[in-house]
Amino acid sequence: MRCLLIASLVAGLAGLPSTSAHRRNGNEGSMKLRKSLGFGPVLPHAVFNSLPKDASSFLPPNPNADPFDVARQFIDDTLGASFSEGSSYRIRPDSYTDPMTGITHVYARQLINGLEVADGNMNINVKEGRILSYGNSFHNGVPSLVEDSELRHPHREFCADLTTHLEKRYSEFLQLQSDQVVLDGHRATDFDEWAGPLAHLHSSNCLYHEVPYELAKTKPATDLFDPRAALLQFMVAATPKPEVVNAILGNYESHLEQMTFSGLSHLAPVDEPSYLYIQGVPDTVNPVKSHLAYVQVPTKDGKSTDLNLVWKFEVEMQDNWYEVAVSAQAPHRIISVVDWASDAPLPKPSTPKSGTYKVFIWGMNDPSEGKRTTEEENYDSLASPIGWHSLPFVVDPLSKGVKPGKAFLRNTTTTWGNNVFAQENWEGANSYLNNYRPDGGEDLVFDFKYSPKSTEKGDALEEAKSYINATVTQLFYTSNLVHDLYYRYGFTEVAGNFQQYNFERGGREGDAVIANAQDGSGFNNANFMTPPDGQNGRMRMYLWNTAVPYRDGDLEAGIVIHELSHGLSTRLTGGPLNSGCLGWGESGGMGEGWGDFLATSIRSTEEYSDWPMGAWAANREGGIRNYPYSMNETINPSTYKTLDKPGYWGVHAIGEVWAEMLWVVEQRLIVEHGFSKTLFPPKPLEDGTIPEGDFYRSAVGDKPLIPKHGNTLAVQLVINGMKLQPCSPSFFDARDAIILADEELTGGENFCTLWKAFSERGLGVDANVQGRTPWGGGIRTNGYAVPKACTEY
Repeated sequence: MRCLLIASLVAGLAGLPSTSAHRRNGNEGSMKLRKSLGFGPVLPHAVFNSLPKDASSFLPPNPNADPFDVARQFIDDTLGASFSEGSSYRIRPDSYTDPMTGITHVYARQLINGLEVADGNMNINVKEGRILSYGNSFHNGVPSLVEDSELRHPHREFCADLTTHLEKRYSEFLQLQSDQVVLDGHRATDFDEWAGPLAHLHSSNCLYHEVPYELAKTKPATDLFDPRAALLQFMVAATPKPEVVNAILGNYESHLEQMTFSGLSHLAPVDEPSYLYIQGVPDTVNPVKSHLAYVQVPTKDGKSTDLNLVWKFEVEMQDNWYEVAVSAQAPHRIISVVDWASDAPLPKPSTPKSGTYKVFIWGMNDPSEGKRTTEEENYDSLASPIGWHSLPFVVDPLSKGVKPGKAFLRNTTTTWGNNVFAQENWEGANSYLNNYRPDGGEDLVFDFKYSPKSTEKGDALEEAKSYINATVTQLFYTSNLVHDLYYRYGFTEVAGNFQQYNFERGGREGDAVIANAQDGSGFNNANFMTPPDGQNGRMRMYLWNTAVPYRDGDLEAGIVIHELSHGLSTRLTGGPLNSGCLGWGESGGMGEGWGDFLATSIRSTEEYSDWPMGAWAANREGGIRNYPYSMNETINPSTYKTLDKPGYWGVHAIGEVWAEMLWVVEQRLIVEHGFSKTLFPPKPLEDGTIPEGDFYRSAVGDKPLIPKHGNTLAVQLVINGMKLQPCSPSFFDARDAIILADEELTGGENFCTLWKAFSERGLGVDANVQGRTPWGGGIRTNGYAVPKACTEY
């Protein structure tokens, strides 16, 4: 009732429903904010230990030991005493050894009574028989009946806390209105802007959170092993369409009957869940994958966790792709929800043709920085062995039913290849196979007109569509270069990258990026959906109606790179098969921050400059963030404590602070090691060896190559750190993982440089946070101290 009251209050006085759907920036047009659910418990016992003293005492290191045996022995010796009857674990199949670093990343999932604990994760990082670090959120204890009085209600509690903060902001807003009338006669009316992301978070997550309790009173309980009621009640909360909500609640039993489910059609490994696929689910675009599991919910005293039996669902909708846990028993409470949306030797062609593209060259961020030039397909032979326009028939979605004869590879003449499927999506639909793509002809020449003209506002959309060939070409070019760049820094097949064919190098294939240009589902936005390894990542780029002619987000490289970086950070954090590790709070914010940092690093030049994000598309000199990225604390004052401000309770604002910290780290490394004009490592020689050139330090035996410049080293440490950090990392965890990455790569020579850089923005050894909330709230204290070893540095 309290949530409904404040929703009505805000709606009446500040127009909350309309303003929560759009974010205004002066007279630049409006940006539709996609409805997205995201919350879950903060587990009090989850740890990340980057200096595991207990990890070196159980067994003398043996450099030749099997790393998986080392990990299993560590789990058994460290946690064996806490394992109760019926408790075990499985080593997940996405565990892998990183050939670049020599570190084996082992991912374990807890099992109790044969069911997985969906948030019971361990990641153990092993090298040469040593445990480097580990993260652990395994549950301690056994399932037990939780009394109703002790039952926690994460969704209800999330909304209650959010409402309290929103009420406080509304009171401040009313006071400001009163003060403004007295002082200058002007009354502020945009409560949405004043409340920051809180209003949108509230309207997205809390409008129907009491529905499960109401239905539990009026509807008969369903079979514990029937997932339909739990899923249908989630759809009430998830759908952005009021008419769907009304239809479900008005014809509840009828909708249940229309939903059918069946088991997996092939045998799954015995230690993996038994999946059901549910058809006929309102407002979904594919059958919903589901299985029974446990999730942990903190006890009321906050000292431990209880296990809740849930249905885990993977729900694919038009604008969202959810991983959600809903209690199996009525009331069907949403416990946690993550939106995957903010994924014999090969015969080579004898003379593979290279494409040419009329584009804004790599490193040029947007049309304001220069003119297009003709660039050759400069693919990396290690990252893209068959180039950008070829893929095997057997994994080509457009070749289903085609008999290729003896041919292994299909060579295309459009923006379709092993890494990226790029096309227009004017209808804004999920289908893409038959959408339009530019054709470069037999010689792969992608030279198309781009000269947007000023028109009447009503004709601006058609004018933008007239240069779709240039737009899709640019998107294809940028996306392939990002693929190749990240590959060379360690985002390979085994690490979960996006490719249709993996060249027998490991990982799950069949997941090239589906890149949609000029997506018709909205304006002034961009998004990326990252399902687990083996399922296509989906990127949607939009037109921006912030100017006439319209600005095209496909042409601003920083936005494209930011979105593709969601796939990088999601697949590397917690393992390629776990897409639920960057869902909310500081973790979700860092998912945004890594994208900004990498996009800014790619456009950076030897002569230092501050950089805004999204300035061209948004038609705003300062970009779409609160501040440009800058070393000047007057220009960008962000510190760890900044996250406590009300405007920083959304993942993008949290990400700004993390990106600023990484920007400072990179600049301090540049002071120490200099600047490389290219982030691309040298291409492999004919024999497959990597030349050092002016990019790497001199090789030492079989040790990993070390980038010799500050900017290249920063990118390498950040990406290596993603692999080391645990699921749902905090700022502290990610910081420690980067410092550990340097220890393993350089022997820790940048230890003090890194600590001093983080401490400049309040993330020193004495920083702390109390009372973290799922959306990023809490009380933080800046820490400017560094380890004692660095005080004389």
